[in-house]
Amino acid sequence: MSHMQSILAKSKCLVVKVGSTLVTNEGQGLDSVAIAQWADQIARLKTMGKQVVLVSSGAIAEGMQRLGWKKRPHAVHELQAAAAVGQMGLVQVYETCFRKHQLHTAQILLTHEDLADRKRYLNARSTLRTLLALNVIPIINENDTVVTDEIKFGDNDTLAALVTNLIEADALVIMTDQKGLYSADPRKDPSATLIQEAHAGDAELEKMAGGAGSALGRGGMLTKVLAAKRAARSGAHTIIAWGREPDVLVRLAQGEAIGTQLTADESNKVAARKKWLADHLQVRGRLMLDAGAARALREEGKSLLPIGVHDLSGEFERGEVVTCVDPSGAEIARGLVNYSAQEARKILKKPSSEIETILGYVDEAELIHRDSLVLL
Repeated sequence: MSHMQSILAKSKCLVVKVGSTLVTNEGQGLDSVAIAQWADQIARLKTMGKQVVLVSSGAIAEGMQRLGWKKRPHAVHELQAAAAVGQMGLVQVYETCFRKHQLHTAQILLTHEDLADRKRYLNARSTLRTLLALNVIPIINENDTVVTDEIKFGDNDTLAALVTNLIEADALVIMTDQKGLYSADPRKDPSATLIQEAHAGDAELEKMAGGAGSALGRGGMLTKVLAAKRAARSGAHTIIAWGREPDVLVRLAQGEAIGTQLTADESNKVAARKKWLADHLQVRGRLMLDAGAARALREEGKSLLPIGVHDLSGEFERGEVVTCVDPSGAEIARGLVNYSAQEARKILKKPSSEIETILGYVDEAELIHRDSLVLL
């Protein structure tokens, strides 16, 4: 694989997902030695100047261990109870291991709903970006205690991909108990070969991973292939690798190619985000821009400030999608708005420095930040 350079070498911001078998003794409660090794590797990535968000499974297995349960329960409320108990153990071990490296951690429990709801999406994104700016390592898990259907069908591969898109990370690293993605199931087919590199979203990969109708179960290879496809929408590459490979994260970050690399089309990154904002979301309101603001958006790639908006229509909440129109009435951009319609009406045509005086608080200086804005 020497001809191939790991995409992690150039990636500044990464989401690392570790499966439950890698942080538990094959499901027998938490493996503190393994977690200490993950913490050590992530600490080394930090010294290489990389920002890392960790998505970790393992709460239910740890909860079962603490409660003395030998068999995984089927009743949802028992699974939720095990997750709640186990989550305490999971964050305790991570906190202890990272503290040895003088690194702070933060616990974030998310549901898929959090990321589907635009207001909560924006809040989660702000929080994660703030934590990264503070040099804190966010440790994310699904909020199994309040989720019912996802606890049965959900998986942290999907959650990790959603988080990758949320913070616009450069890469998603999925650590698993397999060496990577194979052309067929290596446990059944001795002729199966490891796929070293492919394009994320290639339909052939889904067939290799077992197809949509596969009964491989939660967290199988198919969910990883689909997670890579999802992450590629925001231009992020994905690596699927064996979690027990010594120093795997550090070696990947140093450029060594390990496991399967699923690359995104980076030239399509803006187009992918534009597609996500322009095609998939209902527009909740209209902002009428003056000529100066329209020019700042169109020609200078700037954020939209309240001073450049002279009128608005529609009823929208923070984090919903609004359209921006120039003085001629032409739609020039769409974006996720930082203030509700009620708040925006009060700060229209006003400089950002007056937002706090007018509203009594300030969330953001921009009405729409350029990172959440797509030109049409």
